[in-house]
Amino acid sequence: MEALYIILGSLAAVVILVLLIAFICFYLAFYVPKKNKTPKTEYDLPQDEIYVPYHDKMIEWIKEVRTFKYEEVSITSFDGLTLRGKYYEYKKGAPIELMFHGYRGTAERDLCGGVKRCFTLGRNVLLVDQRGASKSDGNVITFGINESKDCLRWIDFIVEKFGDDVKIILCGISMGASTVLTVADKDLPKNVVGILADCGYNNAKEIIKKVVKELKLPPNLIYPFIKLGARLYGGFNLEESSPEKALKNCKVPVIFFHGDDDAFVPYYMSEKNYNACSSPKKLVKVEGAGHGMAFLIDPDNYLKEVAQFFTENGVETVVQ
Repeated sequence: MEALYIILGSLAAVVILVLLIAFICFYLAFYVPKKNKTPKTEYDLPQDEIYVPYHDKMIEWIKEVRTFKYEEVSITSFDGLTLRGKYYEYKKGAPIELMFHGYRGTAERDLCGGVKRCFTLGRNVLLVDQRGASKSDGNVITFGINESKDCLRWIDFIVEKFGDDVKIILCGISMGASTVLTVADKDLPKNVVGILADCGYNNAKEIIKKVVKELKLPPNLIYPFIKLGARLYGGFNLEESSPEKALKNCKVPVIFFHGDDDAFVPYYMSEKNYNACSSPKKLVKVEGAGHGMAFLIDPDNYLKEVAQFFTENGVETVVQ
């Protein structure tokens, strides 16, 4: 009997250890602490050294966007969260870019040049703060799993608000790019006329294992705990869907942008997405651009490529 107790005790200790490690992984990878309502600085800018030389340009864009008129909008997600965004109108009836920011980012920080770019292309813009970011509800980031479901709800909102003839272009950067790509195989309404994906990863598992390896930890050992933490504490399956899988059944044109100096989401991940895509597509490599910096590095070519691609695919676009 004593031996049985020892065995049961050992098993219980193992289970507790597994659950503890899974929780730590969940907390570090997916959990968003309660937001501080008082910003530490006037401008929330990425602080990695590659971005510092471009802070002045980012601040210039943010200042400019803050002078534009906008309408605050919101939706209720499939799981009851209130998600918020800002709608900027360039011209009534123009196509609307529905834009999603990256991992632990905000719409203003990650997409500070997005409104300017869209206005230059004659488009309206809906900037979305994803679940867990800025004024949107939520405390869990799901690497595009639940965020892609939010994207579908935002599409429905736009059609309901602007009518059956509205044209929608899905746009995202980093995790936001992977978010919009993950809906590519869904039964999208005819209103969705294209996707713009900037530096997105091909699936959550691959990007997470890459980051774990860079932390000098064994990715094949740690990843199962991360996946378990997502399931137990976040309530989602990290491998439920992925951009690479969804693109195999994509029916709308997709243009991919990616810097060849991206140290966070490697360029080859956009290559994988591009190769998987079954619809009209183009991959634009931006020489010397780090993560999320394609438009910062070469805005003129970025605009030219977007205008040309969408015009060729039935969405007339002219650089203003």
